[in-house]
Amino acid sequence: MRVKLQLVLGDDDAQEETVTEVLTWQKDHRRIEPLGLTLPEAKQLLTTLQHRVLHRQVATFLDVCSTGKDCGTPLKAKGYQTRSFRPVFGTCKLSSPRLFPCRCRRRKTTAFRPLSALLPESVAPELLFNETKWASLVSYGLTVEALTAFLPLDVTLDAKTVRHDPLKVAERCEAALGEEQGSCIEGCPRDWGNLPIPDGPITVGIDGGYVRDWKTKQHNCEGIVGKSPLAFTRDEEAETPSSQRCGFVQTVDTKSKRRLYEVLKSQGVQMNQQITFWSDGGDTVRELQRSMSPEAEHILDWFHLTMRLTVLDQYAKGWVHCEQQRGEERREKIARRKWALWHGNLYKALGKIDDIESLIYHCEETYPKFKPLTKAVEEFRLYSTNNGHLIPNYGERYRNGEAIATGFVESTVNQVVSKRVCKKPQMQWSKRGAHLLLQTRVQTWNRELGAVFKRWYPDMEVEELAEAA
Repeated sequence: MRVKLQLVLGDDDAQEETVTEVLTWQKDHRRIEPLGLTLPEAKQLLTTLQHRVLHRQVATFLDVCSTGKDCGTPLKAKGYQTRSFRPVFGTCKLSSPRLFPCRCRRRKTTAFRPLSALLPESVAPELLFNETKWASLVSYGLTVEALTAFLPLDVTLDAKTVRHDPLKVAERCEAALGEEQGSCIEGCPRDWGNLPIPDGPITVGIDGGYVRDWKTKQHNCEGIVGKSPLAFTRDEEAETPSSQRCGFVQTVDTKSKRRLYEVLKSQGVQMNQQITFWSDGGDTVRELQRSMSPEAEHILDWFHLTMRLTVLDQYAKGWVHCEQQRGEERREKIARRKWALWHGNLYKALGKIDDIESLIYHCEETYPKFKPLTKAVEEFRLYSTNNGHLIPNYGERYRNGEAIATGFVESTVNQVVSKRVCKKPQMQWSKRGAHLLLQTRVQTWNRELGAVFKRWYPDMEVEELAEAA
């Protein structure tokens, strides 16, 4: 069986059509393997069509630009060069003439390249979008393997190129974010009562994850991640749940408040709307959420509080091995402190930590981990004091069926930071590189990357990634 494919190209104005033979295949119909088009044949077909169509489009564009607009006189060429352009189906070499301007018009330059107006970038928007989307989800090496497996891309495509393109997209998004805001509270308080009644409360979780720092090697830089999982976006027909995320490296980002505010703004937040912020009590997070909304409620996640109590309890187990009686007494003090914090009694909890400190100094000679224990107790005191205003009555909230901890905060750190940056990709990051990658990653998970490209390239058709549960 012989298959012949022909390409018919015609101009919009003229009625003439050009018919060219594209490919001819000899197909066997007696076995299952060659039935239909194979992947290599599809790649060959797409590459051939891409080159023919693209060269015809560029040639038509240059024909229009090669004559004077007013007089129609053909422009003289000063020289010819080739230019590489990377669309989705293989790299193309295009002829780029340098032309003298028409004499009937005055120009500042003596010569110009008309192809520069058509191709301001060397990468097609569709390829740039797919590189950015997949490089945000998996490693640069896996992105290269996935794209080259199904697309007839140039064999010279490597991880460095795939790394450069998404970071360039992130830089462009950063430039369009806007200036930092000292406060995100808008309007006059007396006018907030006139606002329409909000649809419901918004919950925002903020937490931090650690990224291996390439520069300092032995140290980590902290990435801050936020997520609003309970907001709703209104469609014309129905309401569908929408989760919005944000992420940044706090030592690099200069627009953290603006970034979080844009997430809330995308959820349609109003100044009279109730917002609950859940956090781990870190200094950066605490400062970030403070100026978001006048109706905000700030709560310290019980999970992070108990994690620190668990550390103290582990030291107390060591006491038991050294001194049976005093060790049990100290463990009881820690348990009582946990009971006081559970009921939101910070004053009583601080009193219990004083009792623990008074017992510690009697075991300086007998307990080998005395110094790290002292440091842990002091850090817990400072942590409780700084976040005292964020500690509610957890027991009362639990009995009323209200949340006391949020698993989505930890899962968001795992989804945005850990899975892509820390766990399987055993690599170190520059702070700027990690920060930029987080921008494209959260846009991909938020299903906003397509809207960004549509804003830059209005005629582009994009397919968003379906949001994971």
